Amino acid sequence: MKSITINLPDNVELTEKEAVLILAVKLFDMGILRMGQAADMAGMIKGDFMRRLEDFGVPMFKYTYEDYLHDIKYA
Repeated sequence: MKSITINLPDNVELTEKEAVLILAVKLFDMGILRMGQAADMAGMIKGDFMRRLEDFGVPMFKYTYEDYLHDIKYA
């Protein structure tokens, strides 16, 4: 894995672990990381990472309206 340094303002009260989790969740939400990659990045097992997604309002699975239409068409 790559290592980066992020400078946060002094008034931001985050531990390194919290910051890495937030970044992992966002990268997963954007589709940049798969679930397992994001969990590894956050130092968690996949099940724990999946449970934490809810804390950030991020769905575990992306089911779009287009997916729904496709499913209806080919059901």
